Amino acid sequence: MAARLPSWAWVTGLTAGATAAVVALAVQADHGPRPTAAVAKPRPSASAGAHGSAAPHSPAPPALPAASGEGRRIVYSLGEKRVWLVDATGRASRTFTVWPGTVSPQPGRYSIIKRGRPTKGSDGVEIEHVMYFTVASGVNIAFSNALDGSSPPPADGKKLGGIRLHKQDGAALWSFGDQGTRVAVVK
Repeated sequence: MAARLPSWAWVTGLTAGATAAVVALAVQADHGPRPTAAVAKPRPSASAGAHGSAAPHSPAPPALPAASGEGRRIVYSLGEKRVWLVDATGRASRTFTVWPGTVSPQPGRYSIIKRGRPTKGSDGVEIEHVMYFTVASGVNIAFSNALDGSSPPPADGKKLGGIRLHKQDGAALWSFGDQGTRVAVVK
């Protein structure tokens, strides 16, 4: 006569088998195609002509400032509060707005002199992707972003040289620029 297995052994075996099947299906699903959102085609606007359709209007990013140098560089416009990451061909690969500190660098040519670890900024906010490029009025001038992605608080009369970026822009700048990368500051 054959020995009977206890019920706990059956339950354990079935549970292990079900877990293995779920894991196998999850691995298959992870390697499969990903669904994508459908992109709606723009409808012609009332101002579109009878023979044409209106092109979707998305504002073009601001042009790279003239006389900002040549080759691979970071361009910072004081007036536009904007940064451009320019590749070796002289084409802007990315541009974004920034929050300048209360102390600004003079227009001119600089380079990244130091990349810093996450730290507390002089405004008391935890920052990362810190890239120093000059000193103005005794204050270090650097690009950085808040660890929590927030915009900087009001300065309350402090002398601050941090040029604060959005979190994703800080990561892009950090990937783009290394010590020695040229920085052009323009009006």
